[in-house]
Amino acid sequence: MSELPYNLVYLGIGGAAWAVAALKFRAWRREPSFGLLVVALAIASPSTAFLLASPLLYRAIGHLTGVGNLATLFVYLGIVGFSAAAVVLALVWTPPEERAGTEIWAPLDDRLRRRVRHRAAVFAALVPVLAGLFLAGGPYRPETPLTFDTTFAPRAATALFLALYQGLFAYALVDIGRVCLGHATRLPAGWLRRGIRLIAVGALTACGYVLCKLAAIVLAYAGAGGAEWLSTALGPAFAALGAVGITCGFAGPAGAAWAIRRRDFRALRPLWDLVYRADRRLALEGPPSPAWRERLALRDLEWRTTRRGLEIRDGQLTLRPWIDPAAVHRARDLADRVSLHPGDRDALVVAAALRSAVTGLAAGAVPRPREEQPVLPGLDAAPAEERAHLVRVADYLGSPLLDQVLAPAAAPPATPPAAP
Repeated sequence: MSELPYNLVYLGIGGAAWAVAALKFRAWRREPSFGLLVVALAIASPSTAFLLASPLLYRAIGHLTGVGNLATLFVYLGIVGFSAAAVVLALVWTPPEERAGTEIWAPLDDRLRRRVRHRAAVFAALVPVLAGLFLAGGPYRPETPLTFDTTFAPRAATALFLALYQGLFAYALVDIGRVCLGHATRLPAGWLRRGIRLIAVGALTACGYVLCKLAAIVLAYAGAGGAEWLSTALGPAFAALGAVGITCGFAGPAGAAWAIRRRDFRALRPLWDLVYRADRRLALEGPPSPAWRERLALRDLEWRTTRRGLEIRDGQLTLRPWIDPAAVHRARDLADRVSLHPGDRDALVVAAALRSAVTGLAAGAVPRPREEQPVLPGLDAAPAEERAHLVRVADYLGSPLLDQVLAPAAAPPATPPAAP
C-alpha cells in the first residue's frame, strides 16, 4: 500500500488546520476570552494528530524514540484533546435561558466553571488510563502507520485502548454536532451561522470514521480477516472530510470578517484622500508609497480601518466651517427626488458637503461661524453603524448623483434674457 496519498492528505490537512489554529491563538492573545481559547485548542489538537498520523512523521517518531508505533498514542491523545475541547465548547456555546439567542459565548459564571472543570477532569483522568492500556498491549512491532488498529486489535489491552478512544471521540462528535445544529437556528443568516453548521456537518461526518474503526476493531479482535479496508480507506476518508468541514467551519466566519475589514479599509481610501489633501495634519502618516503596498495589506486591518475612520471624522469636523449649505440642500432635494434609501440619502449629503468644503477651502473662502454651519447626518451614528456610513459616503464620491449636486455650483450664472 502506497503511503504517499496518506502523507499528502494528512500533512495537507494538518498544516492548513494549524494555520487556522495559529490565527485563533493570535486573536486570543489580542482579545483574551475563554471561548476563543477553547476554539484554538479544539483546532490545534486534531491538527497535531493529523500531522503525526502521516506515515512520514509516524515512522520518524518510532525511529527517534525506539518505541514501535508510539506515534499512535500521540495521535489518539491529540484526538482526545479535541474531544475534551469540543465537549467544553458545547458547554460555552449552549445559551442559557436568560441569554440572547444571537450571542456566541455563555457567560463564564460559577455554574459554568464547575461544569467545565467536571468535563475536563473526566478526560484528564482517562488520559493515563489510555496510556496504560496502550503500553500494556505492547511491544508493537513492526511499525504499522496505516494498519495499527487491525494488526494489534487481537490483543485485549490494545482492543480496550482502541474502543475507549473511539468512544470518547464519538461522544464529543455527537455532542458538538448536536449543539452546533441547535445554536445555528438561533443565529441570523450570515457567515457565523454557516460556519457553525459546517462544524456540525463535519463532526457528524467524522462519526463515520468512528463506525468504520469500531467495525474493523471488532472484526480483527474476533479473528475475521478482510476488514482492513474499513480502517485504512473508508474510515480515514470520513475523518478527512470531517476535518475539512470542521476546519472550514472555524475558519469561514473569521475569513469572512477579515475580507469585510479589508474591503472597508480599501473602500474608505477615496474619502480619506479627500480630507487628507485638505489638512495633512489629520493623519498619523501619509499614504503608503508605493501605492501597491496598500493593495497588499493583510495584517492589522481592524486597527488600520478604525484609525482611517477616526481620521476621516476628524477631517469632517475640520472642514465643517467651509461646507456650502446650498450644496447640502441640493443633495437632500436630489435624494428625495430619486427616492434614495435613508442611508444612501445621508451618504450623498455628507459626500456633497465634504466636496463643497474642500473646494471652498482651496478657493480661500471665509469660514462660516458655528451657528451657520449645517448639521450633517451620521455624526451621532453608533460605532457599529459608523463604518458602514463612511463606506457609503466614500462610494458616493464617485457617483453621478454627486456630480449633479455640485454641477450648479460650478456653472456660471445664467444671463437674463434681454428686455423686448
